[in-house]
Amino acid sequence: MNMNDYQKAAMATAVYPRNRQTALTYTALGLASEAGEYAGKVKKLLRDAVWDVDAAKAELGDVMWYVAACADALGIDLADVAQANIDKLSDRKARDAIKGSGDYR
Repeated sequence: MNMNDYQKAAMATAVYPRNRQTALTYTALGLASEAGEYAGKVKKLLRDAVWDVDAAKAELGDVMWYVAACADALGIDLADVAQANIDKLSDRKARDAIKGSGDYR
């Protein structure tokens, strides 16, 4: 499935107020919440040495849904987000700047 098809399908399941400010807030909070749930699965792996792949996959799917929703709230295509990220990381790798910190390294 390509990114924009995923975004379109995901937004067909969206049930929240779609005015811009509410959508931006709702999707950002949802993304943070779902990322935290995925982090909790990793924490349990460290604690219990048991990895529930299906549960982790479900949480990653929820993270993807909210990333798509965040992009939609911003009025941008998910494929553009993905491509911009790959371009940024490829540039950093070419300049040997993958390590380190800062948004504009």
